[in-house]
Amino acid sequence: MSAAVLGLKNNWKQFTLLVFVNGLVGSMLGMERSIFPQFASETFQIDSNFALLSFITAFGFSKAGTNYITGKFANKVGRKKLLVLGWIIALPVPLMLIFAPSWTFVIVANILLGISQGLTWGSTVLMKIDLVGEKERGLAMGMNEFAGYLMLGVSAYLSAYIADNYGVSPYPFYLGIAVAITGLILSLCLVNDTHSFVKKESQTVTKKRIKDVFIQTSFKNPTLSSISQAGLVNNLNDGMVWGLLPVFLISHHLELEKVGIVAAVYPLVWGVGQLFTGKMADHFSKKKMIVFGMLLQGLTLLILPEFVGYYFQIGLMVLLGLGTALVYPTFMASIAEFTHPMQRAESIGTFRLWRDLGYAVGAIFSGILADQWGLEVSIYFIGILTILSSLIVQLRMKNS
Repeated sequence: MSAAVLGLKNNWKQFTLLVFVNGLVGSMLGMERSIFPQFASETFQIDSNFALLSFITAFGFSKAGTNYITGKFANKVGRKKLLVLGWIIALPVPLMLIFAPSWTFVIVANILLGISQGLTWGSTVLMKIDLVGEKERGLAMGMNEFAGYLMLGVSAYLSAYIADNYGVSPYPFYLGIAVAITGLILSLCLVNDTHSFVKKESQTVTKKRIKDVFIQTSFKNPTLSSISQAGLVNNLNDGMVWGLLPVFLISHHLELEKVGIVAAVYPLVWGVGQLFTGKMADHFSKKKMIVFGMLLQGLTLLILPEFVGYYFQIGLMVLLGLGTALVYPTFMASIAEFTHPMQRAESIGTFRLWRDLGYAVGAIFSGILADQWGLEVSIYFIGILTILSSLIVQLRMKNS
């Protein structure tokens, strides 16, 4: 392997491959995105919102823990090995969903999916940051998240279309089988490890190392910890939208194919928007982008229950997607900016631990609130939390 030279232009082939691989990672998640409420109801007679959201809770906890493990051991084990392992773990998930004898089996499948996503998505994030160097991290994160969430949206629509025409199982899950096999082959045969790029960058950086990376990123460092809480709240509201938006729309008599379109618009706008917001994060105030993005998300959620028409919901999903696009690549670009290259993987892993715990927390809170006081109250509550999160960032995060 030739000597490591930082920069997107110098590493565009490997970078492009990693973008495509992360698109496949997003597709694995998208196959569940729009059809799981109907899958749970038709196949397992699950009617409780809390019980339904248990699959997101299982996914959130397993992915969050794996995010931290990926960051903690990326330097020791190697990015590529973790990526390949993630795809191996993903292989049985679609088959488990097809042949699941009980809802408990579905939850186990989502635990495996969460572990796989933590390993695969986490590895591709780190490898892209490694390749591009300091000046293009926002762009790198924008392209990474663009690919993942664009394909998540496409997969969400395709799975809903297939379910509407051929049944909710098994045909939508065949997509997952093809994606997992393709991702494993590409990662095993074509992806190169990038740890040498981290060593190269460390030779010239002047940034000091911090003690207790986990504690600083989680609680003590005002900038790192405020980003971490915003990440948690961002995925908290995403977990609610993932689990309850289809239920909310179906309760207002929207056809499943239209539910699939609405559910797909949000990650599609989120994904495509990051092509632009990622680059913006390299040139504009990251703090302002995070504050405004979280505020836009919160305000959108507050008005979402008031406008239940199909086209209104599409418009609201566009706004929600734009808000998320502003913050998502900016989160990790900011974490990378404020940490030493040799500590970057662990700090990003810690951030992603808290961020994806939001899925579990959001599923638990929104499920309980929806069962006790209705879907609308649950959506309002999450919207208020998101606005409060934007205020915390405004007060604590350092300008960058």
